[in-house]
Amino acid sequence: MKKVAILQSNYIPWKGYFDMIALVDEFILYDDMQYTRRDWRNRNKIKTPQGLAWLTVPVEVKGKYFQKINETIISEAKWAKDHWATIKQFYSKAKFFKDYKDVFENFYLSTQEQLLSNVNYELIKMTNEILGIKTKISRSSDYVLADGQTERLLDLVQQAGGTEYISGPAAKDYIVDSLFEDAGVKLTWMDYSGYTEYTQLYPPFEHGVTVLDLIFNEGPEAPKFMKYVK
Repeated sequence: MKKVAILQSNYIPWKGYFDMIALVDEFILYDDMQYTRRDWRNRNKIKTPQGLAWLTVPVEVKGKYFQKINETIISEAKWAKDHWATIKQFYSKAKFFKDYKDVFENFYLSTQEQLLSNVNYELIKMTNEILGIKTKISRSSDYVLADGQTERLLDLVQQAGGTEYISGPAAKDYIVDSLFEDAGVKLTWMDYSGYTEYTQLYPPFEHGVTVLDLIFNEGPEAPKFMKYVK
């Protein structure tokens, strides 16, 4: 049995994204897909004393409505330094910030990566290492892509040797279940409910923020507040 999940890359995603990675044997970054504006591809939320705030990676999209995620270019060179200054401002008082400060600071102050997809990939890999997630990470560009929305997902799973596909619940709107059933591939829906609250700065508590919030506040105890990370 081999479990596979396929999701577009997100910028410093929330804890549920990493739970899905931990739940499967291979996680495929679906970055051959069209870049979508005002989405999670290039931004995520942090906690501040004034409430939730967005960290957004500036990208070039003007006149490129059909660009792929892995073709999306970062438009400002100083974005990373600005993001790190903001993260440090609002998380420096978190209990475990000092324990993980160096690894993230080194990335943000040294990266010269111009492609959004590569930035997301590097941050996902770094976070997996911190959380102890050993799942294989691949990219859809490593495979041949079939035509058709559900057909493409199924084919990716089969090329990866998967026998079970774990999907996010939002895909219920378009996935054709019968195609997986006919192919003998089990289709399972990810459940993001039931998370336990952890120590968090700036109440009220909010689950839907970047995983950095959990790491800086709970450190090595972070997996205890996730569902599938051991």
